[in-house]
Amino acid sequence: MNPSTALTPTADPAQVWAALDALTDPEIPVVTLRELGILREVRDGAEGLEVVITPTYSGCPAMGQIEDDVRATLAAHGIAARVVTQLAPAWTTDWMSDAAKEKLRAYGIAPPQCGSHGSAGEAASIVRFAASAAAHEVVPCPQCGSTNTTETSHFGSTACKAQYRCLDCMEPFDYFKPY
Repeated sequence: MNPSTALTPTADPAQVWAALDALTDPEIPVVTLRELGILREVRDGAEGLEVVITPTYSGCPAMGQIEDDVRATLAAHGIAARVVTQLAPAWTTDWMSDAAKEKLRAYGIAPPQCGSHGSAGEAASIVRFAASAAAHEVVPCPQCGSTNTTETSHFGSTACKAQYRCLDCMEPFDYFKPY
């Protein structure tokens, strides 16, 4: 290993955040893991620096790729850190930045209209077993902006998205469901 790629066990958390800042989601390459709220924390652990990631849902198939990407990015920057997957508190769409929501819209995915857990710092406990028939969520089309849309499938290209169709421009689109 040449000296320029030697791992530095004393990297400062700001260096780690800077190295990971441009790392994008493997399923939605226009948003970063930090903007999505998947990159949660850089902390001192018992064995050195730790990078904490939280999946958008516990069965997210992209988490293995995300963990590999974080590790590879850290190694490319010569930073020694462990990647830790943390399931609690559970990820919520409230952790998404406004920039991420706008990037989703521009990419053709309707961003979540609201989250279900309050602010990221709150420990709200909400259980929702089924949507109320009276509670129809209005999801604007990311293509034309129309609110004349309908859900065609509760699951879209991934389980965290629903499939919708705009009844004005007739375009199908994914909607990132609020959690």
